[in-house]
Amino acid sequence: MNEKLFAALQYITPQHGLSRAAGWLANQRTDWIKNHFIEWFIQRYGVDMSEALEENPRAYAHFNDFFTRALKPDARPLDASADSIVCPADGAISQLGAIEDGRIFQAKGQLYTTRELLGGSEALAAEFDQGQFATVYLSPKDYHRVHMPFGGQLRTTVAIPGDLFSVNTATANQVPRLFSRNERLVAIFDTDIGPMAVVLVGAMIVAGIETVWGGEVAPIKRTIQTRDFRPRAPITLNKGEEMGRFKLGSTAIVLFGKDRVRWDEAYQAGRGTRMGERLGVRL
Repeated sequence: MNEKLFAALQYITPQHGLSRAAGWLANQRTDWIKNHFIEWFIQRYGVDMSEALEENPRAYAHFNDFFTRALKPDARPLDASADSIVCPADGAISQLGAIEDGRIFQAKGQLYTTRELLGGSEALAAEFDQGQFATVYLSPKDYHRVHMPFGGQLRTTVAIPGDLFSVNTATANQVPRLFSRNERLVAIFDTDIGPMAVVLVGAMIVAGIETVWGGEVAPIKRTIQTRDFRPRAPITLNKGEEMGRFKLGSTAIVLFGKDRVRWDEAYQAGRGTRMGERLGVRL
Protein backbone atom coordinates (compact mmCIF):
# COMPACT_ATOMS: atom_id res chain seq x y z
CA MET A 1 0.00 0.00 0.00
CA ASN A 2 1.17 3.54 -0.73
CA GLU A 3 2.78 5.10 2.37
CA LYS A 4 0.65 8.25 2.27
CA LEU A 5 -2.57 6.27 1.92
CA PHE A 6 -1.52 3.90 4.72
CA ALA A 7 -0.86 6.85 7.04
CA ALA A 8 -4.05 8.66 6.01
CA LEU A 9 -6.20 5.64 6.83
CA GLN A 10 -4.79 5.58 10.35
CA TYR A 11 -6.17 9.07 11.06
CA ILE A 12 -9.73 7.82 10.56
CA THR A 13 -9.26 4.42 12.21
CA PRO A 14 -10.68 4.10 15.77
CA GLN A 15 -7.16 3.52 17.12
CA HIS A 16 -7.94 2.98 20.78
CA GLY A 17 -11.04 0.88 20.17
CA LEU A 18 -9.19 -1.39 17.75
CA SER A 19 -6.27 -1.71 20.16
CA ARG A 20 -8.49 -2.61 23.10
CA ALA A 21 -10.30 -5.20 20.97
CA ALA A 22 -6.93 -6.69 20.03
CA GLY A 23 -6.05 -6.79 23.72
CA TRP A 24 -9.25 -8.68 24.51
CA LEU A 25 -8.55 -11.22 21.77
CA ALA A 26 -4.91 -11.62 22.83
CA ASN A 27 -6.02 -12.57 26.36
CA GLN A 28 -8.47 -15.28 25.28
CA ARG A 29 -7.72 -18.65 26.90
CA THR A 30 -10.05 -20.81 24.79
CA ASP A 31 -7.76 -23.42 23.27
CA TRP A 32 -8.99 -23.35 19.69
CA ILE A 33 -8.85 -19.55 19.57
CA LYS A 34 -5.47 -18.99 21.16
CA ASN A 35 -3.75 -22.01 19.56
CA HIS A 36 -4.92 -21.09 16.06
CA PHE A 37 -3.89 -17.46 16.58
CA ILE A 38 -0.43 -18.35 17.94
CA GLU A 39 0.32 -20.97 15.30
CA TRP A 40 -0.82 -18.66 12.48
CA PHE A 41 1.37 -15.89 13.89
CA ILE A 42 4.46 -18.11 14.12
CA GLN A 43 4.06 -19.19 10.50
CA ARG A 44 3.17 -15.72 9.20
CA TYR A 45 6.13 -13.95 10.80
CA GLY A 46 8.72 -16.73 10.97
CA VAL A 47 9.07 -16.74 14.76
CA ASP A 48 12.01 -18.88 15.94
CA MET A 49 10.55 -20.93 18.79
CA SER A 50 13.84 -22.80 19.34
CA GLU A 51 15.01 -19.73 21.30
CA ALA A 52 12.00 -19.72 23.60
CA LEU A 53 12.21 -21.11 27.11
CA GLU A 54 8.90 -22.86 26.33
CA GLU A 55 9.11 -24.13 22.74
CA ASN A 56 5.62 -25.64 22.59
CA PRO A 57 3.22 -22.96 21.23
CA ARG A 58 0.22 -24.69 22.76
CA ALA A 59 1.66 -24.50 26.27
CA TYR A 60 1.04 -20.75 26.49
CA ALA A 61 -2.04 -19.62 28.41
CA HIS A 62 -3.01 -17.03 25.78
CA PHE A 63 -1.52 -15.07 22.91
CA ASN A 64 -0.05 -12.35 25.15
CA ASP A 65 1.68 -15.03 27.20
CA PHE A 66 3.27 -16.31 23.98
CA PHE A 67 4.07 -12.85 22.65
CA THR A 68 5.95 -11.81 25.80
CA ARG A 69 7.64 -15.22 26.05
CA ALA A 70 10.90 -15.63 27.93
CA LEU A 71 13.99 -16.83 26.08
CA LYS A 72 16.47 -19.51 27.06
CA PRO A 73 19.21 -18.16 29.36
CA ASP A 74 21.89 -18.33 26.65
CA ALA A 75 19.75 -16.99 23.79
CA ARG A 76 20.89 -13.36 24.21
CA PRO A 77 24.49 -13.10 25.49
CA LEU A 78 25.08 -9.80 27.27
CA ASP A 79 28.09 -7.71 26.33
CA ALA A 80 30.22 -7.92 29.45
CA SER A 81 32.34 -4.79 28.93
CA ALA A 82 32.04 -2.42 31.87
CA ASP A 83 31.86 0.61 29.55
CA SER A 84 29.27 -0.76 27.11
CA ILE A 85 25.74 0.45 26.42
CA VAL A 86 23.69 -2.52 25.20
CA CYS A 87 20.75 -2.82 22.83
CA PRO A 88 17.56 -2.73 24.91
CA ALA A 89 15.57 -4.99 22.62
CA ASP A 90 15.48 -7.14 19.54
CA GLY A 91 14.39 -5.23 16.46
CA ALA A 92 16.00 -2.71 14.14
CA ILE A 93 17.45 0.75 14.51
CA SER A 94 14.88 3.25 13.33
CA GLN A 95 17.25 6.19 13.87
CA LEU A 96 20.07 7.13 16.23
CA GLY A 97 22.36 10.09 16.70
CA ALA A 98 22.63 13.45 18.41
CA ILE A 99 19.84 15.46 19.99
CA GLU A 100 20.30 18.82 18.26
CA ASP A 101 18.68 22.01 19.57
CA GLY A 102 16.27 19.93 21.62
CA ARG A 103 15.06 17.99 18.58
CA ILE A 104 15.21 14.30 17.70
CA PHE A 105 15.34 12.98 14.15
CA GLN A 106 12.38 10.72 13.26
CA ALA A 107 12.69 10.30 9.48
CA LYS A 108 13.51 12.39 6.44
CA GLY A 109 11.74 15.71 6.93
CA GLN A 110 10.36 14.69 10.33
CA LEU A 111 11.59 15.90 13.72
CA TYR A 112 10.10 16.07 17.20
CA THR A 113 11.26 17.68 20.43
CA THR A 114 12.69 16.05 23.51
CA ARG A 115 10.29 18.12 25.62
CA GLU A 116 7.27 16.72 23.76
CA LEU A 117 8.56 13.15 24.01
CA LEU A 118 9.13 13.39 27.77
CA GLY A 119 5.72 14.87 28.57
CA GLY A 120 6.25 18.62 28.35
CA SER A 121 8.78 19.26 31.12
CA GLU A 122 11.43 21.78 30.07
CA ALA A 123 13.59 20.89 33.08
CA LEU A 124 13.58 17.18 32.23
CA ALA A 125 14.24 17.82 28.56
CA ALA A 126 17.19 20.06 29.47
CA GLU A 127 18.93 17.08 31.10
CA PHE A 128 19.29 15.59 27.61
CA ASP A 129 20.26 18.75 25.68
CA GLN A 130 22.89 17.96 23.04
CA GLY A 131 22.83 14.34 24.17
CA GLN A 132 22.29 11.14 22.22
CA PHE A 133 19.22 9.12 21.25
CA ALA A 134 18.60 5.67 19.80
CA THR A 135 15.23 4.46 18.50
CA VAL A 136 14.64 0.70 18.23
CA TYR A 137 11.61 -0.66 16.35
CA LEU A 138 10.36 -4.08 17.47
CA SER A 139 8.73 -6.01 14.62
CA PRO A 140 6.07 -8.71 15.21
CA LYS A 141 8.56 -11.61 15.06
CA ASP A 142 10.91 -10.14 17.66
CA TYR A 143 11.41 -10.90 21.35
CA HIS A 144 9.28 -8.27 23.06
CA ARG A 145 10.85 -7.71 26.44
CA VAL A 146 12.83 -4.49 26.92
CA HIS A 147 16.02 -4.57 28.98
CA MET A 148 18.26 -1.98 30.60
CA PRO A 149 20.84 -0.46 28.22
CA PHE A 150 22.90 0.54 31.28
CA GLY A 151 22.48 0.03 35.02
CA GLY A 152 20.65 2.66 37.05
CA GLN A 153 18.18 3.59 39.77
CA LEU A 154 14.62 4.47 38.81
CA ARG A 155 13.85 8.12 39.53
CA THR A 156 10.55 8.90 37.81
CA THR A 157 7.99 7.51 35.42
CA VAL A 158 5.71 9.61 33.24
CA ALA A 159 2.67 7.94 31.65
CA ILE A 160 1.53 10.07 28.70
CA PRO A 161 -1.78 9.63 26.86
CA GLY A 162 -1.92 10.06 23.11
CA ASP A 163 -2.66 8.54 19.73
CA LEU A 164 -1.98 4.97 18.70
CA PHE A 165 -0.56 5.23 15.19
CA SER A 166 1.44 2.31 13.85
CA VAL A 167 5.18 2.85 14.44
CA ASN A 168 6.62 1.13 11.38
CA THR A 169 8.88 2.87 8.85
CA ALA A 170 6.07 3.87 6.53
CA THR A 171 4.18 5.67 9.29
CA ALA A 172 7.35 7.28 10.69
CA ASN A 173 7.98 8.72 7.24
CA GLN A 174 4.51 10.24 6.96
CA VAL A 175 3.12 11.16 10.41
CA PRO A 176 4.70 14.28 11.97
CA ARG A 177 5.99 13.92 15.55
CA LEU A 178 4.89 10.27 15.61
CA PHE A 179 6.75 9.17 18.74
CA SER A 180 5.84 12.29 20.71
CA ARG A 181 2.14 12.03 19.91
CA ASN A 182 1.58 8.31 20.59
CA GLU A 183 0.67 6.94 24.02
CA ARG A 184 3.90 6.14 25.91
CA LEU A 185 5.63 5.51 29.21
CA VAL A 186 8.81 7.42 30.06
CA ALA A 187 11.15 5.91 32.67
CA ILE A 188 13.99 8.12 33.96
CA PHE A 189 16.96 6.41 35.58
CA ASP A 190 19.90 7.95 37.40
CA THR A 191 23.12 6.22 36.36
CA ASP A 192 26.89 6.56 36.82
CA ILE A 193 26.94 8.58 33.59
CA GLY A 194 24.02 10.86 34.34
CA PRO A 195 20.33 10.55 33.49
CA MET A 196 19.05 7.86 31.11
CA ALA A 197 15.54 7.82 29.67
CA VAL A 198 13.91 4.67 28.32
CA VAL A 199 10.66 5.49 26.52
CA LEU A 200 8.21 2.68 25.70
CA VAL A 201 5.99 3.91 22.86
CA GLY A 202 2.56 2.42 22.34
CA ALA A 203 1.11 1.75 18.89
CA MET A 204 -1.98 0.55 17.09
CA ILE A 205 -3.16 -2.86 18.37
CA VAL A 206 -0.53 -2.85 21.13
CA ALA A 207 -2.56 -4.45 23.89
CA GLY A 208 -0.51 -3.06 26.77
CA ILE A 209 2.80 -1.89 28.19
CA GLU A 210 4.15 -3.43 31.39
CA THR A 211 7.05 -2.67 33.73
CA VAL A 212 8.75 -5.07 36.12
CA TRP A 213 8.12 -2.74 39.06
CA GLY A 214 4.49 -1.79 38.43
CA GLY A 215 2.84 -4.29 36.12
CA GLU A 216 0.56 -3.08 33.35
CA VAL A 217 0.49 0.67 32.70
CA ALA A 218 -1.49 0.79 29.45
CA PRO A 219 -4.16 1.75 28.60
CA ILE A 220 -2.93 5.06 29.98
CA LYS A 221 -5.35 7.54 31.60
CA ARG A 222 -6.39 10.74 29.85
CA THR A 223 -4.01 12.99 31.77
CA ILE A 224 -0.25 12.75 32.26
CA GLN A 225 0.57 10.71 35.35
CA THR A 226 3.98 11.26 37.01
CA ARG A 227 5.34 9.04 39.77
CA ASP A 228 8.44 9.86 41.79
CA PHE A 229 10.16 6.72 43.07
CA ARG A 230 12.92 8.38 45.11
CA PRO A 231 11.04 8.51 48.45
CA ARG A 232 10.22 4.82 48.10
CA ALA A 233 12.44 1.79 48.45
CA PRO A 234 15.04 2.20 45.69
CA ILE A 235 14.43 0.30 42.45
CA THR A 236 17.82 -0.45 40.93
CA LEU A 237 18.25 -2.48 37.76
CA ASN A 238 21.52 -3.70 36.32
CA LYS A 239 22.57 -3.53 32.69
CA GLY A 240 20.72 -6.22 30.76
CA GLU A 241 17.95 -6.76 33.33
CA GLU A 242 14.38 -6.72 32.06
CA MET A 243 12.59 -3.42 32.72
CA GLY A 244 9.40 -3.73 30.66
CA ARG A 245 7.59 -5.46 27.85
CA PHE A 246 5.10 -4.87 25.05
CA LYS A 247 1.94 -6.89 24.48
CA LEU A 248 2.25 -6.70 20.68
CA GLY A 249 5.04 -4.75 19.05
CA SER A 250 6.16 -1.17 19.26
CA THR A 251 9.23 1.05 19.77
CA ALA A 252 11.74 1.80 22.53
CA ILE A 253 13.69 5.06 22.60
CA VAL A 254 16.81 5.55 24.75
CA LEU A 255 18.22 8.99 25.67
CA PHE A 256 21.49 9.98 27.34
CA GLY A 257 22.87 13.40 28.24
CA LYS A 258 25.61 15.44 26.57
CA ASP A 259 29.06 13.85 26.25
CA ARG A 260 27.99 10.67 28.04
CA VAL A 261 27.90 7.99 25.34
CA ARG A 262 29.12 7.26 21.83
CA TRP A 263 27.15 4.94 19.56
CA ASP A 264 28.95 2.17 17.71
CA GLU A 265 29.52 3.29 14.12
CA ALA A 266 28.27 -0.09 12.85
CA TYR A 267 24.72 0.89 13.83
CA GLN A 268 22.82 2.87 11.23
CA ALA A 269 19.15 3.27 10.42
CA GLY A 270 17.72 -0.07 9.35
CA ARG A 271 20.32 -2.29 10.98
CA GLY A 272 18.96 -5.16 13.05
CA THR A 273 19.54 -5.31 16.80
CA ARG A 274 19.67 -8.14 19.31
CA MET A 275 19.08 -7.46 22.96
CA GLY A 276 22.38 -7.46 24.84
CA GLU A 277 24.67 -6.57 21.94
CA ARG A 278 26.91 -3.56 22.37
CA LEU A 279 25.15 -0.50 20.98
CA GLY A 280 27.75 1.99 22.17
CA VAL A 281 30.17 2.91 24.96
CA ARG A 282 30.21 5.34 27.85
CA LEU A 283 32.59 8.29 27.57
